[in-house]
Parts: sequence; C-alpha cells; structure tokens
Amino acid sequence: MIRDPEPIATHEVLNQPPPLQDLDAFGQDAALQEALQREGAGWIEAEARDLGRQVWSEPVQRWARQANRHDPELLTHDRFGHRIDEVEYHPAYHELLRLGVGAGLHSLPWLRPGPAAHVARAALYYLFNQGENGTACPITMTFAAVPALRAQPELARWWEPRILARSYDPRFVPADAKSGVMLGMAMTEKQGGSDVQSNTTTALPVGGGGPGGEYELTGHKWFCSAPMSDAFLTLARTGRGLSCFLVPRFLPDGSRNPFFLQRLKDKLGNRSNASSELEYRGTRAWMIGE
Repeated sequence: MIRDPEPIATHEVLNQPPPLQDLDAFGQDAALQEALQREGAGWIEAEARDLGRQVWSEPVQRWARQANRHDPELLTHDRFGHRIDEVEYHPAYHELLRLGVGAGLHSLPWLRPGPAAHVARAALYYLFNQGENGTACPITMTFAAVPALRAQPELARWWEPRILARSYDPRFVPADAKSGVMLGMAMTEKQGGSDVQSNTTTALPVGGGGPGGEYELTGHKWFCSAPMSDAFLTLARTGRGLSCFLVPRFLPDGSRNPFFLQRLKDKLGNRSNASSELEYRGTRAWMIGE
C-alpha cells in the first residue's frame, strides 16, 4: 500500500512586514517631545501621550482603512422622490471624527488661550493625522471658522458655543438640536479658484442687508468639502463687492436651506472625506463683517 505524501505548506508569507500598529506615536517621537518643552507647550503632554497611543491602535487603523475603502455616497433624493441633498458616510468616518473632536482639535486654542495654545494644538493635530487624513479637513475648517465668525459678534454668540463643544454629533438636524456642530467652507468656483475676485455668485439683501443681515444667494461652487457640515462660510458678490457669508443647512424655522449638491468629486486621495459641487438657488445666508 502506497501512503499519500505528507501535506506540503505552499503559502508561507516571508517578504512582508507585520502590521504597523500598536505604536506609541508620542512616546517614540523625541523631536516632538523636545519641541513641546522648548515652545512652552509642555502642559499638553498628558493629552498628547493619550492621543499618540490611540492613533496607531488597531481600532483606529481599522477605521481608517474602512473609511477610505467605502466612499461617501451622495443621496440627492430619498426613495419617495423628495430632494434631500445628503451624503452618507461609512460609520468608521464618524468614529474618527468623534476621536478628533473629543481631543479638542477643532477648539483647543479658543477654549484654552494660554501660552503656546496653538503649538499644543499643532502637536495633537500632527499625532491625529498619523491615524487618518481625510477627517482633518472638516476639523480644520471648523477650527478656522471661529475667528471669522467673531467678525460678526451676534452670529458668533449663537454659533461659537456649539462649535467649541467637544461632542461630535453626526445627525442631520437643526444646529440648536445638536450637542456639537461642524462648519465647512464653499469658496471655489469654476472660474475662480485662488482668484476669488473672479467669483460670480451673487448675494441679494433680504431686508436692509449689511453686516449681520440676511441675503439670498445664487451661484455655483466648484469645490465644497465636507458638505454635511452644519453651516458653511462662503463667498458671494454684493453690489459693493465680494463678501463672506454664513450659510446654515437649516433655517431658523427648522426647514432645510436650499443647498443643492450636484455631485461628489472622484478623488485619488482623501477619499474618506466627501468633496462636492454645489448650487445655490434662493439659498439664505448671513453676512459676516463688511
């Protein structure tokens, strides 16, 4: 009787490194540790150590892979034919944003304006980006919106406490019903990228107009990132020139502001974050500053 040969292993991986995870991104970064002390931001070290251990953990690395493998999906209409203009993200994207907002990356210098506050935020931000980059866009825009809004104090008084909350709330509901909000930006047009003076979107006053006044926008934006944000800074042209406006997704009465998403950009990188084209048709906005 001839015996069968012993089974031979045919698949042994020899030429691949182990997964790059479970590292201490802060603890092994001597240059970052030294920089914090040198710039007077050593007071953030405990938070930096905590975030540095999280960003290379298995859950965060898994969320990063999932958020970039499963692209955001544009939903222009619901299944009954009603226009909704929403973007659906993979749950991993929301987990990543929850981590970043919980760490205060969108708010730290505004809530704790002490010595080297911006250096402290930069250190946390540098660590967070080692986990996943696409979520950095909405976090950065939310952070940057605060000083712009302060040019119009009455708008800042209402929006700023909601922006600075360290609670990420992904629900698509009016801002006053949320535990925290995110802000986006819609500046670029087809003929006006860096040259914003070429923008053609128009703003007509509803009532008296002027700083803090209500306007109606008409135009098209070629690039609007994170279109599910709760409000947007945008540029439009009045009779006196180019001005900055705040565009909320919901109006004060709780109805949806006209905000028509035309398509999502097909990108090589930064895939977890939706970037869109959008159209303003009778969209309400409030002027910020002059």
